[in-house]
Amino acid sequence: MDAIVFGATGFIGRSLVAELLGRGRRVAAVVRDDSLTPWLTGQGVDTGGLVVVTADITRPLTGLPAARDVYNVAARYAFGLAVPEARAVNVTGALNVLEWAAALPGLRRLVHVSGYRVSGAGGQPDYARLGAYEASKIEGDLAVRARARELDVPLTIANPSSVIGPGQYIGPAALVENLWNGRLPAFPGGPDVFVPIVTIGYFTRFLAEIPAAPPNEHHWVLDDATPPLPELIGIIADHMGVRAPRRSVPVGLLRRLPRKLTGADPETLSFLSADRYPTASASALAASVGLEMPPAADALRTWADDLLAARFGAASPWTRPYGFASVAGTRTWMLGDRHRPAHVLLHGLPMNADVWAPLAPHLTGPVLAPDLPGLGRSAASSLPTDAWLADLMSPVRTRPVLVAHSLACAPALRFAAEHPERVSKLVLVSPSFLQTPSSRFTRSRVAVPVMRRMSSSRLAGTLGLPDGPEVASAAADLRRPGAPRRVVTALRAAHAERERTRALLDEVAVPVEIIVGSADPLAMDVVQPVTEIAGAGHYPQLTHPARVAHGLRMGKPFVTSPEGL
Repeated sequence: MDAIVFGATGFIGRSLVAELLGRGRRVAAVVRDDSLTPWLTGQGVDTGGLVVVTADITRPLTGLPAARDVYNVAARYAFGLAVPEARAVNVTGALNVLEWAAALPGLRRLVHVSGYRVSGAGGQPDYARLGAYEASKIEGDLAVRARARELDVPLTIANPSSVIGPGQYIGPAALVENLWNGRLPAFPGGPDVFVPIVTIGYFTRFLAEIPAAPPNEHHWVLDDATPPLPELIGIIADHMGVRAPRRSVPVGLLRRLPRKLTGADPETLSFLSADRYPTASASALAASVGLEMPPAADALRTWADDLLAARFGAASPWTRPYGFASVAGTRTWMLGDRHRPAHVLLHGLPMNADVWAPLAPHLTGPVLAPDLPGLGRSAASSLPTDAWLADLMSPVRTRPVLVAHSLACAPALRFAAEHPERVSKLVLVSPSFLQTPSSRFTRSRVAVPVMRRMSSSRLAGTLGLPDGPEVASAAADLRRPGAPRRVVTALRAAHAERERTRALLDEVAVPVEIIVGSADPLAMDVVQPVTEIAGAGHYPQLTHPARVAHGLRMGKPFVTSPEGL
């Protein structure tokens, strides 16, 4: 093989395999279980040059395919580990990979991934002070260097900083999650704390270049332009539309305070340092192959979008692209194709755009699914929802099917009535203005303070739904500051417009389809066709997505030119 990658199912390992395969390399991936191939397939990677082998690096290695380049990116990366558990992979495993590589007849390079704090620590590992993860990485780093010299193995150590990108939820991700949920009252450390980053794309491309570079050179791979931690958090806070803390807590005080109070793992505190690192060799190698880091601020914003799309590891993004955009001057979270969607999906309450995840695979063509203003991940707007929806639709160059659920049916109906040339069909799923108000979330006797503390299972019970990722996503939003109040305000405003909205239904010029569950029927007669789904309640797109999709298929979106619109 051209290369063999140990730790190929990890965050770095799988991306490295994808990078090498993309360069036409023949790659052996060493795994403990093959979750790698489905991930690569999902990323659109051609796996024709891939061989997957099973092995446990904590034991002596035999029977593996020979390779010219050997990458060890295997590590036990977690805090709170027991010492034997951490050493088994980070020390014993690293040495087992080195011993195996040393016996290869055509070895060009062994690339060992260490860490930016590890190789710079010096001295012997202090398990009591540093904790099992960092101390075991230091011990493994020292042992690999010494043994490689004894065996004359061509070794390069790569020392990355915090590697960020889709799928990374350890390290600084915890800070971002606390910031998003309003649980970061102060900056940890002082104003000059330096927590450098490097993107997963840059780092894996850098790793792919190492074997052709001179041996015995070790590289600190990080972005020297990463802003100090307070500024870093400020960039992310501004992007997500939340308030950044203004005060800081010294690291020494954090060490003395109870973890229950600070929420900080003691093992992470050693990373809160103003230290800088020797990046000259890595910069020289990158320059020689034309490799450039993306601007740190852009990388941080993209990573924040990745974290929010995946709910900080609790879910998987159900469509791409995703991220924040400005709609009517409001920071709006949206998923899908903003310019050429076949379906535009507007959620009801107390849900967000994730409520459409089960339905989307049953639809043809791309979708556009935003979080409504002030709900889900979107910021509140001072403008009416109608103005927001008009601006959301302004870049759309198709004539899509407009699908709305529950309280979103009213603004969707008003848009279709005012702009019939912009939509091919209007689908109203469980339209609240046609149903009995007692079936709505407001009548569940859930007060705002209680809503803030709602677990996913309790919210599911309140809504009459099975607990699942879409309900968990909504529950996470309700725990954010101000979210329950905005939900109640929106419900009251919609209730006041019921009669006016009902009258507009008879005037709309586009085809209208109404879909309801048999357990949540209409309370008013309508002339439009109604599809009633047996056994469904107020959220049929969650419980019966295939049946809901059947009601959408008569809409035929078509593409027009911008001039035609």
